[in-house]
Amino acid sequence: MRKAKKHCFALLGMAAILFFIPSCSLTGKNVESPRVTVSKIKIEDINLFEAVLRIEMRVFNVNDRAFDIKGIDCELNLDQTRLATGVSNTPTHIPSLETAVIPMTVYSSIDDIAQCVREMKSKNKISYKIKGKLFLEGGFLKPSMIAFNSDGEISLEGIKALNL
Repeated sequence: MRKAKKHCFALLGMAAILFFIPSCSLTGKNVESPRVTVSKIKIEDINLFEAVLRIEMRVFNVNDRAFDIKGIDCELNLDQTRLATGVSNTPTHIPSLETAVIPMTVYSSIDDIAQCVREMKSKNKISYKIKGKLFLEGGFLKPSMIAFNSDGEISLEGIKALNL
């Protein structure tokens, strides 16, 4: 009788494993990194040591499943120089194949801003890079964090024409 129970438990265990492994491959699809862009920048405060900027980050969910974002951590670089860093804990739901704007406050040292302005004066274009992490509502077989990295160039010709 005991041997029959042991065999029964062993068969149930093997059946559970055989059922569980295929279900892992179905839910374990690759999650692509979102595209992230800065959609708005507003200066909130400048003092002797730092500048406080309010930015809005547009997050493009390029996946076929929704993201429930708990927060974001990012760094903004101009021409390989860190301009600002910040975090946000604003919860945001982004349906699959849609976008959302996440507001956040970022901080920059006056030295970093001055260095970026000096470099911009002699150029017609400036490269930018946004990198960071989205913190997600995790779950069983769901990632709790996704890294992102976006870059591009900004033309400065229109700004230079203003003679600022």
